[in-house]
Amino acid sequence: MLGTILLIAISGFLFGALARWAVPGPDPMPIWLTIFIGLGGSAIGGGITAAVLHTSSNVSRADYFTVELASILVSILLVVAYRHFIQQRAIVGPDALEPPTRGFGIGGPRRQQRPSIADAIRKAQLLKGLDDLKAHGLLTDEEYQEKRAKVLAGDEQTPA
Repeated sequence: MLGTILLIAISGFLFGALARWAVPGPDPMPIWLTIFIGLGGSAIGGGITAAVLHTSSNVSRADYFTVELASILVSILLVVAYRHFIQQRAIVGPDALEPPTRGFGIGGPRRQQRPSIADAIRKAQLLKGLDDLKAHGLLTDEEYQEKRAKVLAGDEQTPA
């Protein structure tokens, strides 16, 4: 029983992952949605194809391949429908490569990205430059504290 449920979930994930891979552009969706898209495509596409081919018994390799192919194609159509109706973004073209702003898994808490080494080095150089300017008497204490706070806050302006 548990093995059957696990195999169904894995096959749903595989069909959903193939469908997401076939549609260009980023689709950051939760794993459960990928599984549901795969299962939906499998149920709709595979079910209809199996009914049309009358594969209730004595299934050939060609019939099995046709059912699987229909499952993947309907899963792709479900990803396209999700992108169009839920995310409200383009399917093809340059706009399709933009990250989505709505949909499941979007707008939740995001992990803060670590600053890169280059950013850390740049920030250290700016702070060293501020220290030198203050040491030479070219900045007052108030100017020094203000510019230092801007650099530490991530303001891109270089101190003058």
